[in-house]
Amino acid sequence: MSIPPFHIAFPVHDIQAARDFYGGVLGCPEGRSATSWVDFNLYGHQVVAHLVRGYNAAASHNAVDGDPVPVPHFGVALGEQQFHALADRLKEKGVKFVIEPHLRFRGKPGEQWTMFLLDPSGNALEFKAMTHPDNLFAKYTVTD
Repeated sequence: MSIPPFHIAFPVHDIQAARDFYGGVLGCPEGRSATSWVDFNLYGHQVVAHLVRGYNAAASHNAVDGDPVPVPHFGVALGEQQFHALADRLKEKGVKFVIEPHLRFRGKPGEQWTMFLLDPSGNALEFKAMTHPDNLFAKYTVTD
């Protein structure tokens, strides 16, 4: 089954800082751009950083399996090998994690590797990898 690419546009306070982070740190190829926005290919999905002067993201947090998860956030569900390769790359680049890479929901249908980080504008990103990829959309109720 072919999955259509997802598109999201989000605010940033500095286009060059976005290029340095999304292109340099995350390794996302750059696409179209203008003076006030730039497209990136995030694992086959189109993410677009739009310049908003003075922008600084403010996130709330929601407890998820004992972690203070920043909301809002966006990211990609990767394969386990991709997840660990990205985590290693981010560590090598000196990225500070909001939530360090770890396994959550251990032994449950939602068992997954997860990590959270912020871009230079304070936007929260989550990268995850399901230990059983077929469970990404499994319906069940999580009990805290």
